[in-house]
Amino acid sequence: MEHPPQQDRSREHQKEWNMKIGILGSGLMGGTLGRIWAECGHEVTFSYARSAAKLARLAGECGGAAGSVAEAVAGADVLLLAVHWSRTSDVLEQAGDLAGKVVLNCCVPLNDANTDLVVGMTISGAEVLAKARPKARWVSCLNTIPSESFPLVFARKGTAPVPQVLTYGDDAQAKKIAGELVQDIGFEPLDTGRLRNARYVEPFAMATVELAYVQPGSPALTYRFDKLRD
Repeated sequence: MEHPPQQDRSREHQKEWNMKIGILGSGLMGGTLGRIWAECGHEVTFSYARSAAKLARLAGECGGAAGSVAEAVAGADVLLLAVHWSRTSDVLEQAGDLAGKVVLNCCVPLNDANTDLVVGMTISGAEVLAKARPKARWVSCLNTIPSESFPLVFARKGTAPVPQVLTYGDDAQAKKIAGELVQDIGFEPLDTGRLRNARYVEPFAMATVELAYVQPGSPALTYRFDKLRD
């Protein structure tokens, strides 16, 4: 595993608590989230990119590490699964059984053209992944927010109104950990119930794609749900 020189992490956003986070998929989502969590003081290992040079660059930018999927899994307290749906089987094969690991899933089950869901309503991508690795502690989150939003939300962290992130899973403690990492970025985790509710959240993710990338304006889209008082 490649470890570049550590950067100074005595920054405004650093937290006292520290987690080892393995990034499984170092594209726009994984790369952006990994850099932000590293800036918060977490130990981040980037894995699964098109080239080792890209992993080394990401690690060097934030004082993290670069390694294989197996290395990222072995040393992690928490994993982020952030690959295209077509690559999930390959990543899971390299990751092993993930027994006891908290896995944050931000994948949406899209076809190769990214235009349609390939599963839905009677099952969800999140449930397919959980069936593939039943010993893992799955939490789905961050898959209804465009990657362009993360740096802007992080820069405005602590200011109101706080944008929300739909967060759902069957393991309460794993959801708590996911919620703390969501808060690190600057979002409020919005508990959206059981993992099976991915059947409804994943189609909602397609609505956020429309709003962010098809409709006019910036792709840096956020949302917030509020219950009104009588």
